[in-house]
Amino acid sequence: MSETAQVSSLPLPPMQYVSLFNEENAKRGRTPRPPPPITDNYSMFGNPYNTDDAVIRPLESQNIRRLYPNNYDHRRELKKLNHSITASFLDLVDICIRNPESEARATKIDDLTLLFIHMHHLVNEFRPHQARETLRVMLEQQKRQRLEIAERFRRHFDKAWELVQQAVNTIPEPTEGNIKLLIDVERVQPSEGNASNQTSGNGCTEEDRVLCQMIDSL
Repeated sequence: MSETAQVSSLPLPPMQYVSLFNEENAKRGRTPRPPPPITDNYSMFGNPYNTDDAVIRPLESQNIRRLYPNNYDHRRELKKLNHSITASFLDLVDICIRNPESEARATKIDDLTLLFIHMHHLVNEFRPHQARETLRVMLEQQKRQRLEIAERFRRHFDKAWELVQQAVNTIPEPTEGNIKLLIDVERVQPSEGNASNQTSGNGCTEEDRVLCQMIDSL
């Protein structure tokens, strides 16, 4: 019995393109460059678009008949569309049961398509609000993280400052016994003034002169 072949619902990745993005090509700068930005018309899902078009195009620009007025409440219109879609779906089921070949089935499918387009359009009009809220949440999260980092830094600073203060407090105060241990340089090495007084004009000391006088008296 042969093994059952596993088929993925997604297309395979373009390995002939992915293999070009290896480490060697990245170091040598041989990776393919990104495509240039689109500056005019383009097609997406079979529909033509222009880069100058609004993010949310009005229904009239797409040749779609509007089912609600220009001034409307999104919540109220979405509820009305939801009820209309439910009723139209039940009508479509009834038509498929009674007469599947009837032209009313295609008409009801077109009505459902139009209702779903309107609901999708109303939901898309919330995208700018969703983007602003997402950005606000991201900024609040970054603010909270930075405040937490600043708080941790302050705690570490306070702890380090406390350790420094404890080290300073452990240094002993100078006492009379410590002062006596200091070396008196003047007692060990005479100053230049005293040395010059002990020497005479010819460079002899007082002890040398006395010794010379004792030798002369003999």
